[in-house]
Amino acid sequence: MSNGTNSARYVLYSMNRFAALLDRLVLTPQRNGKLRLVQDYVATTPDPDRGWAVAALTGALDIKSVKPAMLRDLVKARTDPVLYDLSYDYVGDMAETISLIWPARPGANAVPGLGDIVERLTSAGRGEGVGLVEGWLDALDASGRWALLKLVTGGLRIGVGARLVKTALAAFGEKDVLEIEELWYGLKAPYTDLFAWLEGRGEKPVSDALAPFRPPMLAHPIDDKDFKNLKPADFIAEWKWDGVRVQAVGDKGARRLYSRTGEDISKAFPDIMDALDFDATIDGELLVYDPSTEGYTVAPFSDLQKRLNRKTVSKKLLTAHPAFIRAYDLLALNGEDLRALPFSERRARLAHWLGAVAPARTDLSPGVAFETWDGLADLRADPPLAAVEGLMLKRKDAAYVPGRPKGLWWKWKRDPFLIDAVLMYAQRGHGKRSSYYSDYTFGVWREEENGEALVPVGKAYFGFTDEELKQIDKFVRTNTTNRYGPVREVRATPEDGLVLEIAFEGLNRSPRHKSGLAMRFPRISRLRWDKPARDADRIETLETLLANM
Repeated sequence: MSNGTNSARYVLYSMNRFAALLDRLVLTPQRNGKLRLVQDYVATTPDPDRGWAVAALTGALDIKSVKPAMLRDLVKARTDPVLYDLSYDYVGDMAETISLIWPARPGANAVPGLGDIVERLTSAGRGEGVGLVEGWLDALDASGRWALLKLVTGGLRIGVGARLVKTALAAFGEKDVLEIEELWYGLKAPYTDLFAWLEGRGEKPVSDALAPFRPPMLAHPIDDKDFKNLKPADFIAEWKWDGVRVQAVGDKGARRLYSRTGEDISKAFPDIMDALDFDATIDGELLVYDPSTEGYTVAPFSDLQKRLNRKTVSKKLLTAHPAFIRAYDLLALNGEDLRALPFSERRARLAHWLGAVAPARTDLSPGVAFETWDGLADLRADPPLAAVEGLMLKRKDAAYVPGRPKGLWWKWKRDPFLIDAVLMYAQRGHGKRSSYYSDYTFGVWREEENGEALVPVGKAYFGFTDEELKQIDKFVRTNTTNRYGPVREVRATPEDGLVLEIAFEGLNRSPRHKSGLAMRFPRISRLRWDKPARDADRIETLETLLANM
C-alpha cells in the first residue's frame, strides 16, 4: 500500500476517532467513564491531533472564520430551508441537524486530519472558512460531519468540562492534576511539550506566564453530625455571598480575572481589570453593587447575571451594574506565595493590606463573631442581607490546599425555599435530551381581570431522574394545547395540570418577567402527581417571601 493511501486513510480515521470520542462522551453519563474515554483517546492518538482535541474539549479553540449563522445559510442554500427548520425544531441541535440532512455532492473532496482542519481554519479568512467546511462536509459521513461542526462552533455540549480533561491528562501521565492546573495558562495548543512530559519524553514545561491561575481550595457541605467533632474556637465564620467565586491577579503589570474553574473572564469585567493595579492574588466573590447607594451595597444576583457570559460590555451596563470583589483570602503578595500560612494569618495580612493599599473595587468579607454552634445557627437563619446564601466555616490553622480537603473548609447554606407551581410550557433539551421535552416553564396563580390565571415565575431543567423525565415528557406530549416553534404549551387549568415542587435559593424583582419576579437557582424538587393544580401556590406567597428576605 502506498504512503499516499496510508496518509489519506489516516486523516479520515483521525476525524472518525474524534467523532467517536464525542459520541461516546455524550452517551456516557458517569464521570469515571468519561475520564477513561479521554485518557484512552490521548493514549492512542498522536500529536498534534490529540492536542487539538484537548483544546476543543477545554474550550481553548476560537475559530473566527466560521460562525453559526454562516452554517445555517450554507445548509439552507444546499437543501430546502423549510426542511431544515422543521428538522431543527425536532432535533434541537444545529450540528446534529446539519449532519443528518446534508446532501453531499460526490467528488474528489479530501478530508484533512483533525490538526490540519484546525490549523487551516484558524489561518483562514471569514469568507474562506465556510468554503472549506462545505467541502469537508461533502467528504465526511454523518458522524464525521457532526464532529466537524461541533469543533467549528465550539458548542460541544457533551458534559465534559476543562477540569475533567485535565484530570484525565493527569491520570494518563500519572501526575497530580494540580500540577497541570498551575501550568495550564502557560501552555499553548496543541500541547506537544505537555504530552512529552506526561509520557516521560521531556522535562516538565516551565510556565513563565504572568498572573497565573492558582487552583482553588473548596469547601464541603456540612451536616448536623459534623458539628459533633468540631470546636467553635477552631474556626472563623464568614457570610457566604450570593455571587461568583473569582481569583483576581496582578503580577508585574499583568492582570487577570479567573473563574473558580480557571476560565479567564477578564474581558467581561473591564471595571475590575482597571482596579487590579497591585501585585497580589486575591480569592473572593465577584458581586455587583447598587450605584445609587454609598459604598458597596450588594445588588441582587440577577443584576450580576446581566454581566456574566459577555464578550463585550456596554458603557450603560458598566454604569448601571458596577462590579466589585469581596475578598476573603490572600494567596500571594508582592511575589511571596502565602498559601502555606494558616488561614488566620492570611486573613490578617489581607485585612492589613486592604487597609493600607485600599485598592478600588475591592473590600473585605466581614467575619461573623460567634461562640457556639447554636448561636451561629441563629445568625444563619436571619442573615443581614438577601445577598447572603449561608455561612462559610474555615479552620484558623488551615493552609490554602487546592482541591477539597476534608475538615478544613465547610459551607453551611441556608435551607432552600419551596413552592408548588404548575407546568405551563416545555421545550426540547439539547444533546442526549434532544428527543425529550426537558426544559420546563412553570407558574403560580394570580387574580386577574378575567379570574384566576397562571403567571410564569421560573424555568427549570434539572432536579428530576431519568424515569421522571420520561413521565413528564409523556405528559407534555399528551397534554399539548398549542405550539410556538420549539415550545409546547400544555394543559394547565385549575382542574388539569401537573404540579411541580420547586426548590430555589432566593427571589429578586425582575421587570423582564411578567410576574415581576425572578428565582435564583430553581430546580424541580419532586413531582406532585397527587396535588390538584388549583392547590398550587399563589403569587402572594412569593411576594411575602421576597418581603421577608
